[in-house]
Amino acid sequence: MSELRRAPPALEVSRLDVYYGHSHALQGVDLTLDSGVFSVVGRNGMGKTTLCKTIMGLLQASGGSVRVRGEDITRFSPTRIAQAGVGYVPQGRRLWRSLSVDEHLRLAAGMRRGAWGIERIYQTFPRLAERKDHGGGQLSGGEQQMLAISRALLTNPHLLIMDEPTEGLAPVIVAQVEDMLVRLGEDGDMSVLVIEQNIGVATAISRNVAIMVNGRINRIIDSARLAADRELQQRLLGVGVHGVEPEVDIEAADASAAKARSAPARAAGAAPVRIYISNPTLPTRWSQPAPIARIEAAARTVSTGVTRIEDAARQRRQPGASVQSTSGPPVVLVVGTLDTKAEELRFIRDVIAGQGLRTRLVDVSTSGKLSTCDVSAQEIALNHGRGGSTVFGADRGASVTAMADAFANWLRRQGNIAGIISAGGSGGASLVAPGMRALPVGVPKLIISSVASGDVGPYVGPADITMMYSVTDVQGLNSISRAVLANGANAIAGMVKARLEDQAATERNAPAALPAVGITMFGVTTPAVQKVAADLRSDFECLVFHATGVGGRSMEKLVDSGMLAAVIDLTTTEVCDFLMGGVFPATDDRFGAIIRSRVPFVGSVGALDMVNFGAPDTIPERYRQRKFHVHNPQVTLMRTTPEENERIGRWIGEKLNRMDGPVRFFLPEGGVSALDASGQPFWDPEADAALFTALERSVRQTGNRQLIRIKRHINEPEFASAIVAALRPLVGRPGTRRRVAR
Repeated sequence: MSELRRAPPALEVSRLDVYYGHSHALQGVDLTLDSGVFSVVGRNGMGKTTLCKTIMGLLQASGGSVRVRGEDITRFSPTRIAQAGVGYVPQGRRLWRSLSVDEHLRLAAGMRRGAWGIERIYQTFPRLAERKDHGGGQLSGGEQQMLAISRALLTNPHLLIMDEPTEGLAPVIVAQVEDMLVRLGEDGDMSVLVIEQNIGVATAISRNVAIMVNGRINRIIDSARLAADRELQQRLLGVGVHGVEPEVDIEAADASAAKARSAPARAAGAAPVRIYISNPTLPTRWSQPAPIARIEAAARTVSTGVTRIEDAARQRRQPGASVQSTSGPPVVLVVGTLDTKAEELRFIRDVIAGQGLRTRLVDVSTSGKLSTCDVSAQEIALNHGRGGSTVFGADRGASVTAMADAFANWLRRQGNIAGIISAGGSGGASLVAPGMRALPVGVPKLIISSVASGDVGPYVGPADITMMYSVTDVQGLNSISRAVLANGANAIAGMVKARLEDQAATERNAPAALPAVGITMFGVTTPAVQKVAADLRSDFECLVFHATGVGGRSMEKLVDSGMLAAVIDLTTTEVCDFLMGGVFPATDDRFGAIIRSRVPFVGSVGALDMVNFGAPDTIPERYRQRKFHVHNPQVTLMRTTPEENERIGRWIGEKLNRMDGPVRFFLPEGGVSALDASGQPFWDPEADAALFTALERSVRQTGNRQLIRIKRHINEPEFASAIVAALRPLVGRPGTRRRVAR
């Protein structure tokens, strides 16, 4: 019997030699990339860019060979190499200043057929869609890099070569590039060779990292070990303390260090931690704080903890997995405006510390004043997408909004958050709430505020934020404020301790948890949901969400947190209220978490026959002559018309087209709710037909994205059985990965 032949590597470099005149730039380089993402790191002048140019045919090799998927391309021209399926993102971007974004993309599109088209580029990089008519010279550095990457992706390469893709980019853009590279590696459609000086990026995106020294591949090292070895990172980056380059041989020093100690254990899935080397000049005892613009100009980011590809995939597969992984002892964040609330926040911190928990005091004030804390407002501000100077302006409202964005960005990158607490007024709550909402469900979150006795919906949203009324204003310590603040501090401490104990007990004793599935329900689709949940109960944990606006947002919050293995969006009625002005509306980001996460999605048109209003006298005047059904004294339902259903169908169809994960969307021809059946008040086959036709005309169906008509009512058992049968093959066995087709 003949043995199965192993597929050739995506890239195989063998004993490659390159000269610049008499200078031997590459000296017998050997490198193999089978699949996924592979990083090459090293100081300036080590030959990394020369390696890229030689692979692309821009430099002539003096000896050795380069093979791509088994084909020898060593003597090919750059054009022929590109046609053979090699894409290139050069250092420095190399864009035309006079061509628009759209013109750049159209020039690159069509070289090779594949999954990447201009539409997908605009979905992946929304900022480019906004700037599509701008010239290359009008783009920021981050936008230029997005365009350079997009141009290469449009060639649909087998092998993508990226030379310093994060050079000169802001921290927020660096994080976006990291995420994109991780996704490319997970998808498996192409292999990626990344040349990087940023050790954090290199170790975050690949399992192994090649170290290049003096034109040779010095060694290939596991990314976890490199991420944990700070001294080796310093040597590879070429800078020591205060920017003094160490006089040390990398090979000898690394060998002796390996003998002297073993690399510290690294928590699986630890998230990148951004560190600013933020002294532009060596400080002295007389130094004044450096201006934030100067810090930004000189700062570099380093990731000490990294999320590796397999860890990120494992987190998404595990029910309840937190996107905030532990990278060090758990810590409770005490956050607020220290320029006005320092005394109160330090009091809270001291109470929590008295419970034996580690704390970090974080300043999010917008005045620009310096304060004694663990994380300064200036450091938080550096995480804003347009830089720290955006945060400290004359317009207080704009500054608060900018600081809230910066804090949310900073918070997403922290890896060991056990809980978070804040105290203040409406401004303080507005500063911290968006960041808290970005944390996974289950992480304790508490806001003590004078606004907590009113409508807290704008602060809490779909998250599990606890709000406590401060009674007196949070303005100084007195007998009342001490009691309330102490209660809040002890409450967060108790929540954190209980959660940590539960997690430890679960790890020790609990059997493997069932994967969780989110299901949306309304009263008029209850029989269908009950049948689906009963059929899935033995294999899945079924989480049912009441489709009242916040219910759908809560479900998608769990999707964004990586806590759901799949979604059965049976009841999409919140879209009706969003488009027609009902009282249970979705937001424009409905289905957004599904699009971002590519989680398996089984959906339907449950209760799209109705718009929800309050008591009859609250119905808007423009709807007074419509068909209504009084559900109860406080809920009045309005039947949607064919014209409205056509609009709803188009809106949902556009969202489905943006989903890259597996999609099965069911159309029950017998009716979409308990009220939409023969003999029931909302029975209207013409309106349902308009909805179904609009969906079929809007949705671009593929093998991975399908509309399925069922000649049943939504609440009939056969319809629920079809939903269950569609879900099971999409989820697959735990630990497996489905290839995404478009």
